[in-house]
Amino acid sequence: MTVYFIGAGPGDPELLTLKAARLIGACPVCLYAGSLVPEEVVAIAPDDARVLDTAPMTLDETHAEIVAAHARGADVARVHSGDPSLYGAIAEQIRRLKADGIDYAIVPGVPAYAAAAAAMGTELTVPEVGQSIVLTRMSMKSTGMPAGETLENFARTGTTLAIHLGIRALRDIERVLTPHYGADCPVAVVYRASWPDQLILRGTLSDIHAQVRAAKITRTALIMVGPVLGAQHGFPDSALYDAAKPHVLRPRARKTV
Repeated sequence: MTVYFIGAGPGDPELLTLKAARLIGACPVCLYAGSLVPEEVVAIAPDDARVLDTAPMTLDETHAEIVAAHARGADVARVHSGDPSLYGAIAEQIRRLKADGIDYAIVPGVPAYAAAAAAMGTELTVPEVGQSIVLTRMSMKSTGMPAGETLENFARTGTTLAIHLGIRALRDIERVLTPHYGADCPVAVVYRASWPDQLILRGTLSDIHAQVRAAKITRTALIMVGPVLGAQHGFPDSALYDAAKPHVLRPRARKTV
């Protein structure tokens, strides 16, 4: 048997990959993170499948279910939100699978920052404005951050930040980022990207906290910070399609009319 760590995407069931849908629809055991994965995603599991919401379960309990499935030779769809390689807590699960000689595979999914960018109708890599994205999080009550991976250090790059688990720390985020980005730096808070109740708040480092407080958003939101969020004019076209700049698939520069 195989345990499939499946990225279910940000919430919209139509953002499941074809491979993810096929595996969920075939595995006799489905363990899903119900706090972030909608029931519509696992509704495609076989009618006789063992489907469990792992939100109230411990690591020992979820692993026991996998071990039992292994003994029966039953494949397991281990369904996580977004992409399982980002804050999916799969490393400790994989460690146990390896110790028990249980095969596994990872099926990528649409990450939250990509869904947030799509919802905002924006590109996150704009020529000469921003070409990098830092995916990070606030520690809050979760596992601490490694030494050096501080918001202060990331702020020094001046690049686009996608901050997870930080909606309750907006005041701290504002305090740390303002000296590097400026109080008028564009900020977007995307609540439950791609869900039916999705909400997008746009503002700046100086006013986004008041908007979030008024909207009563306290969880399940991604904070995006950086100049690219406000880039509409004044940046050059990408060289990718520039007729005057040849590349391997367009070896000769074309004359513009």
